[in-house]
Amino acid sequence: MLNNPYSKAYFLQSAARVSQLPADTGYEVAFAGRSNAGKSSALNCLTGVKQLARTSKTPGRTQLINLFALDDERRLVDLPGYGYAKVALQVKQDWQKNLAHYLEVRECLCGLILLMDCRHPLKDLDQMMVEWAVSRQIPVHILLTKADKISRSEAKNTALKVRNHYRLLPELITVQLFSSLKKEGIEELIKVLNTWYQWPAEDALSRENT
Repeated sequence: MLNNPYSKAYFLQSAARVSQLPADTGYEVAFAGRSNAGKSSALNCLTGVKQLARTSKTPGRTQLINLFALDDERRLVDLPGYGYAKVALQVKQDWQKNLAHYLEVRECLCGLILLMDCRHPLKDLDQMMVEWAVSRQIPVHILLTKADKISRSEAKNTALKVRNHYRLLPELITVQLFSSLKKEGIEELIKVLNTWYQWPAEDALSRENT
């Protein structure tokens, strides 16, 4: 098992809009996805901290951008879930504007983890998120969540379908299966994050030996 540098993540702040975020320096990786894609569960699974990101039985409840610090320069960013039908139209439009604004202007954003329920991938808003990121040459790693909800063969076929959909952008878009419930896919996710965060070599070595 890889050493997990994300187990030391701690809550930094919440922001209702991009202008309230910390200084645009260092490295940020954003987690985004539809309101029922299991984003909070994935963050908690990655860090091993059960209540780091609050899960809710009501999708779309979290409207804030939540930031978690890894060190003085590196942050995990939990973007508001999108696409929940019961949210008021104006609220939904505000969220989408915030998401677009964040992806368009945040210079320290070095990667986007996009979560899709593996039973319902490639929804319109998911593809829009990919387009926003790719337009800025920001790499996207797609987590096909809840892989435990379908058979292994179905899950593998879904991953192949999504990879084929983005086959013309292999240098920017990668895909993996993930299950928070069974804790499957954590190591692959950690490897992607480690590359994006550019941990110093001596720091990476010390993390491996702890």
